Amino acid sequence: MTTAGRRPHSGRPYAFSLRRLSLCFGLIALVLLAAGTALKAGARAADDHPVAAVALGLLALAAAVLVRRRRVRVARTAAPGPSAPGDVLTPDAIVPAAPVEEPLEVEEPLAEVGFEAMSAEEFEQAVADLCRRDGCRTAEVVGGAGDLGADVLAVTPDGQRLVIQCKRYDAAHKVGSQDLQRFGGTCFAVHDAHIAAVVTTSEFTEPALEYAAQCGILCLDGQALTTWASTGSAPWTE
Repeated sequence: MTTAGRRPHSGRPYAFSLRRLSLCFGLIALVLLAAGTALKAGARAADDHPVAAVALGLLALAAAVLVRRRRVRVARTAAPGPSAPGDVLTPDAIVPAAPVEEPLEVEEPLAEVGFEAMSAEEFEQAVADLCRRDGCRTAEVVGGAGDLGADVLAVTPDGQRLVIQCKRYDAAHKVGSQDLQRFGGTCFAVHDAHIAAVVTTSEFTEPALEYAAQCGILCLDGQALTTWASTGSAPWTE
């Protein structure tokens, strides 16, 4: 059984030769002697003819600059250019396009949506959609555990911070004064609201409306919500 590969060299190893070593040292000495002689001659010529020495130095510098520019030009030519139609792009060469936020498109008019039939989460999303429809720069649903009364946070077209609490109640369950007091304790102090609003599918009690008026909180009941959805008139502009 044989193994493929290079055949070992069968000749004898080179023996030490004092003659060859002496010859190498002699050549090195001659080179050093010649270099020293050239340097001395150059220094003597510079002393005797300084203008010629300066001219030679400038020529040498110009030659070095030309060589440097040629190397840079060659390097730029060798650099990869725009990919041809048949080139295959690697994942590192693909730059993802910046996401473009599309305007809100609603499959059906929001005025025809049955808010009372929605879940609490769907109702909050519908209110955020209304905000975006009416020009809010941003509108996101943030309701959940620990939301401290804020279900929708938005920024109005003129840059004001809008904080909304959503109450999807049936007709028999009105929003009471305690609901407004809990929201009033956080909407301005915690959420830094410029505009605070409570939106419900039901109605507000009289004490709730009185408290909201004292604190400057907008109250939209089911009828006002339907008007907002059908007319497109943002309540924070009224």
